[in-house]
Amino acid sequence: MGLSIHYSGRIKDAASLPLLIEEVKDVCSVYGWKYRIAETVFPNNTLNEQEHFSPIYGISFTPPECETISLTFLSNGVMACSSGIYLFGNSKNATERDYIYRLFAKTQFAGMATHAIIINLFRHLESKYLTDFKLKDDSRYWETGDENLLREKFKEYDALLDSFVLSFQTFPVEKGEGLMDYFDRLLEHINRLKK
Repeated sequence: MGLSIHYSGRIKDAASLPLLIEEVKDVCSVYGWKYRIAETVFPNNTLNEQEHFSPIYGISFTPPECETISLTFLSNGVMACSSGIYLFGNSKNATERDYIYRLFAKTQFAGMATHAIIINLFRHLESKYLTDFKLKDDSRYWETGDENLLREKFKEYDALLDSFVLSFQTFPVEKGEGLMDYFDRLLEHINRLKK
């Protein structure tokens, strides 16, 4: 739960990887964000036609109060999530393997300004380095560029989270009560209030 981005794509060409890494590293340095660099050059400076899960190429970074944003690629240039590789790299299930290529990060707690910086960074990277790139932004800022909508979506998600926290404070879990029992009791209470 929380305002997030979901993205996928591939790098345009092998030779641009070091430039992409350098630009992202520079942005991270300006904002003081932690980053981790994986392999910086594809073998023979070309993309492999076959998919290999190791090594992984690119950079990932973590703004404060944000989940890690990965700009990491497999040997064939397709964006991949290293935790997805770890969890599903040996799976024969197509649905599970699909998680390898679906990257996402919750940005809500990082705040509206950081979210906007991340989206604008992706706009820049897509124009220079990425192809077949898709990004779904829960705030709709990626799709619209509308800062007012971005602000409203952040308020909406914050209010939803505040309501969730308030419900735990005003209708607390009883001693020894499991989470499922708690939700059953909460729903019964809500249904009684509706009558």
